[in-house]
Amino acid sequence: MSVDPERVLLHLCARAEWERSRRSGSHEPPSLAEVGFIHLSAPEQVHLPANRLFGGRDDLVLLVIDPERVSARVVWEPGVPSDPDGMLFPHLYGALPRDAVVDVRPYTPNADGVFTPPAFVTGFSDRSRPDQSR
Repeated sequence: MSVDPERVLLHLCARAEWERSRRSGSHEPPSLAEVGFIHLSAPEQVHLPANRLFGGRDDLVLLVIDPERVSARVVWEPGVPSDPDGMLFPHLYGALPRDAVVDVRPYTPNADGVFTPPAFVTGFSDRSRPDQSR
């Protein structure tokens, strides 16, 4: 991976959704039209929305994003009330350019159907703070 691992952002989606997006120049999930942004996560927090929205699914991938290759605004904002106090999530206010995705990794739950932080997040700092806006 050619991106600083401390700056990586992730987007969680179905493998089939990503395959469709790969044929175009950008990824535009339904949330972009519905709420005006694409939900992203820092590596250490991606398991929270995965469990809330996709519990038990085994067809998911993590899009590993280099934020330096994204031209749209990324804003760190509160998630949902059940998220840990003060946790902020990155929201991308525009399409995700295909070339900003530097890696795609399968993301599957454990035997109990629960997602845990991906193995490659070991050593990541907690970046869920407002000073991460760009």
